[in-house]
Amino acid sequence: MYKSPLTSGELSFSETVMTIPIPFTYIFAALLAIFFYRWRYANLPYIPTVGGSSLPLLSYRGAFRLVRHAKEIMKEGYQKYKGGIFKIAMLDRWVVVFSGPELVDELRRMPDEMVSFQAAAEDLVQLKYTFGEGSAIHMDLIRNKLTRSLAALLPDIQDEIIASFNDLIPARDDWTSITVLPAMQKIVARVSSRVFVGRPLCRNEEYLNLSIFHTLSVARTRKLLGLTPHILKPFIGRFVNESKQGIKKGETFLNPLIEERLRRIDETGDAWPDKPDDLLQWSLEDAVARGDKMDTVVRSILITNFAAIHTSSSSFTQALYTLAAHPECIKPLREEIEIVIKEEGWTKTALQKLRKLDSFMRENQRINGITSFSVMRVALQDITLSNGTLIPVGTLMVAPVFCTHMDEENYHDASVFNPWRFSDMRDEDGENTKHHFVSTSSDYIAFGHGRHACPGRFFAVNELKAMMAHLLMNYDVRFEGDTERPKNIWFSASVSPDPSIKLLFRKRQE
Repeated sequence: MYKSPLTSGELSFSETVMTIPIPFTYIFAALLAIFFYRWRYANLPYIPTVGGSSLPLLSYRGAFRLVRHAKEIMKEGYQKYKGGIFKIAMLDRWVVVFSGPELVDELRRMPDEMVSFQAAAEDLVQLKYTFGEGSAIHMDLIRNKLTRSLAALLPDIQDEIIASFNDLIPARDDWTSITVLPAMQKIVARVSSRVFVGRPLCRNEEYLNLSIFHTLSVARTRKLLGLTPHILKPFIGRFVNESKQGIKKGETFLNPLIEERLRRIDETGDAWPDKPDDLLQWSLEDAVARGDKMDTVVRSILITNFAAIHTSSSSFTQALYTLAAHPECIKPLREEIEIVIKEEGWTKTALQKLRKLDSFMRENQRINGITSFSVMRVALQDITLSNGTLIPVGTLMVAPVFCTHMDEENYHDASVFNPWRFSDMRDEDGENTKHHFVSTSSDYIAFGHGRHACPGRFFAVNELKAMMAHLLMNYDVRFEGDTERPKNIWFSASVSPDPSIKLLFRKRQE
């Protein structure tokens, strides 16, 4: 009777392997090789890991820990490896952190053919899923056209600041309790929309609600997708992506404007009298020149809305919390504003001369920023650093914002809020532009650093300073109860002001 070797146990391991069909053997060997290659290459075992393990599967434990303990993990890595690099695990990737001024400078100097800021920015926003395929951030229009137009746009900005504050925070003799973050989202949405789409749409309540809702939706979606492994993103993104609805609603407001402006362009060309001077018009003309579809214009406006509302409302809320926690700053700030505005009026020149206000806002952002990552780049090819470390293609590289700003080698008493820190530094350096709110350096990276620093920071800084100057000139402000500044909320790489905090406002009594 025939006795099978498989049941008798007489077949050796090599003989067992030989009985497996050859195609399956090749596939198994290839998959095994890919697994070990990805583990050795993508997991970057030669770069020290902070916050967990670099071993397969175990790295996810560190990624989950990062969600709630990012501040502690980043501080641990910075203290251990300052002047070098380390990596932290996120659920969808490894992030390589460059610490110390020399490496931050090396990162920001990398040429565009080697690294991409655009890819890093789009990945941060999860642009493919939050705004849909084919979406793009129109950096050039913001960096060039918007920045050059600031002086001409400032009267409209100031007009909208006055109108929006009057509507949302009425100046009364009695104290009025306001939940700060939602109010600032509405004010920033109105002021920014005045520049992006002009009147009357910037005051259309439905359009503003759409802009804010879409901003919050994108923020939620990108947080969720940031916690999703790459292999699951197409599936999860399909269910959480609200971009199609937002874009369709945006089209109902923007398409009539676009069609009317296209008609005027066809009729008059460049001779169009009173042609709008706003982001919608610039984006429209750019799309026509490129031969792009008009839905790219709608996406461009919605993307810019998200960036402006999310960042500026959070930054201004942070500044208000700091102002309420340091009421001793109010008098010197008011005195400076009164003198400068009397001389210059509400102009861009006046905002540039508000040195104390500039310093207050910059110092607040140094301590209370809205992200823990900056100077972000994605490697477009394998890169060998000056210290000999290999960075594989596709790696996300960042600099640590909070740790850089809290470094005693960069700032004396770094953990102490000093409102006049940067105005004093400007006096010492003889009006050195290095210490302006918009300026970047290897030790101040709130806006990034180098040629790819945040392209919208000039608009954002002027908007924020004009809003704060208006508030100081017209309102008193204080905490509703507890006089301590509320703690910031860390969620992975994001840092946010507490959205539940209320402040008391009243008409300035002085």
